[in-house]
Amino acid sequence: MKLALFETANTQEPHLGLIVDDAIVDAESAVAHLRGGSAQELVALIIDGFGSLRPELEALLASGERVPLADVRLRAPLPRPSKILACIGNYWEHAQREARPLNMFLKSPDSVIGPGDTVVLPTTTDPWVFQHEAELAIVMKGPAKGVPQADAFDSVFGYTCMIDVSARGEGRRTWRAGSWMGKSFDTFGPLGPCILTADEVADPNDLWVKFWSNGDLRHDYSTNDMEHRVPELVEFATSIMTLSSGDVISCGTNHEGLGPMQDGELAEIEIQDIGRMAVHVSDPLKRTWERGIYMGTDSTARPAQP
Repeated sequence: MKLALFETANTQEPHLGLIVDDAIVDAESAVAHLRGGSAQELVALIIDGFGSLRPELEALLASGERVPLADVRLRAPLPRPSKILACIGNYWEHAQREARPLNMFLKSPDSVIGPGDTVVLPTTTDPWVFQHEAELAIVMKGPAKGVPQADAFDSVFGYTCMIDVSARGEGRRTWRAGSWMGKSFDTFGPLGPCILTADEVADPNDLWVKFWSNGDLRHDYSTNDMEHRVPELVEFATSIMTLSSGDVISCGTNHEGLGPMQDGELAEIEIQDIGRMAVHVSDPLKRTWERGIYMGTDSTARPAQP
């Protein structure tokens, strides 16, 4: 089941919707009794009570009116997770080596935007480039603490797409460019277009991830290339902190598809079975970088040659 938040000209707040093909079914009637807090709190309650909500949601999916997606505005399915944990690296990228130690950073919840929104590049001149990282994101069911790998999927509610926008600078590991601060500018965390429930995914480490910049394919890889797979990510994250319903673990990216994001671009991510989402890019300073896939993540990196 694909759960989404959407708006129309007649909605006062985002409604819960169920995406089917190129249409959406309004499922607000099934969750109206849960209203009272923020949209993020609503999604967390839906996750917590999904077992009891599911029969009514399935009935709406079967018989509810289908509205074309083109006629609504999708919002981020998780408007403000309390925690976004994102992997550093985590893909083999054709390297012949031992797996690198698993590591993660916290990305600001205020970085989240949704489909059709705009990534706004900051006016700081420290970074040498702003890059896209297309990633599979795990949506957690909590409270999850100390979850062993064998039980990891009991704490996974579903999956969504994330673009981990990243500011790069001289010395990638500097506080601005390599740490969470270079990942946490407002609008640097597009999420969507929906949450695909975990029962619809046979193996999260067998999904194809693609990303386009103005229609040019950049990222094009499978999640079976992860160094540390989904159960290990859940175990690692929950060994450190308690994850709540609606929190996110982003699985890292294959850096072989990195490239600059710049003013006026349309950035699109698609993950097999989950769906496709587009966001715009705006730069108040109107900076430009040579287009293409960049080899490397520090200031010596330049576009790969054809």
